[in-house]
Amino acid sequence: MDGFDERLAEHRRELHVHCYRMLGSFDEAEDLVQETFLRAWRRRDTLRDADGLRAWLYRIATNACLDHLRARPRRPEPRPAPAAADPGIDPPSWDAVPWLQPYPDTLLDAAETVIERETIELAFLVAIQHLPPRQRAVLILRDVLGWPAQEAAEALNLTVAAVKSALQRARPTVRRHLPARRLEWTPSAEPTARERAVLRRYIDAIEHSDPAVLLEVLREDVLQTMPPQPIWLLGRETFVAAWISAMVGPEAWGDWRVLPVRANRQPAAAAYLRRAGEPDFRPSWLGVLRIEDGLVTQVTTYGEEVFGRFGLPPAL
Repeated sequence: MDGFDERLAEHRRELHVHCYRMLGSFDEAEDLVQETFLRAWRRRDTLRDADGLRAWLYRIATNACLDHLRARPRRPEPRPAPAAADPGIDPPSWDAVPWLQPYPDTLLDAAETVIERETIELAFLVAIQHLPPRQRAVLILRDVLGWPAQEAAEALNLTVAAVKSALQRARPTVRRHLPARRLEWTPSAEPTARERAVLRRYIDAIEHSDPAVLLEVLREDVLQTMPPQPIWLLGRETFVAAWISAMVGPEAWGDWRVLPVRANRQPAAAAYLRRAGEPDFRPSWLGVLRIEDGLVTQVTTYGEEVFGRFGLPPAL
């Protein structure tokens, strides 16, 4: 089939996003796109309608992800007690998804389809990881991609009745695991102006080592998670206390420079640290912020290993 490889490549980014939703892992999604293309090449003679290439590839990718999850089963893990917490704040009842990785918005923007916030944000990805793999596939095909029940059934080798039943079971599970006010969030493709302003103040607080400003932008029950580590913090005072030792005093880590970025259609901050005696600022951590009513309610913090996929410089 002339130009087959080129036509496959046209769908690489949107297939990567699809596999990422299925798996929650950016790195594993890379592997599964390669597996999808390998399977597609081997089965290229079965593609009857060239106009149906996109749907055909989605079917292959979905089943490749299901095979991957069958071979490597995993479920969200009960989260231990917080490493530190403010008194009087009840820890939320929620599970950890240690394999969850952030997705750069620059790559989402390069996809062939519009990737809306409500279908790619970290909270949604955590919620759908609670679904059994086949229910997850049905929900993504039906509610995210908008496929008709018949088309989803054919992709998964199920009956239409089985697809409808799986979707009916999946939706309540997802709703139970979403943040309480998440359904009120805008499905816009990027952070709002208000969120960007909060991010700017958050960055200023870190760069200027100003705990007072940091206190002002955090909600009282803010939490910080650090996947894949099980460690997490709960509460504004605890969050700021953990930062004070790194920002000020004799045990301060050094000077900070922080770049605004976007991940999963959410505002994010990429922090660089220059330690005493060193000439350059080096990658330290990247935090993805969830913001509600002008306050930071959650920071999901990743290590320097994610900087490369965001196209961030190795030093400042």
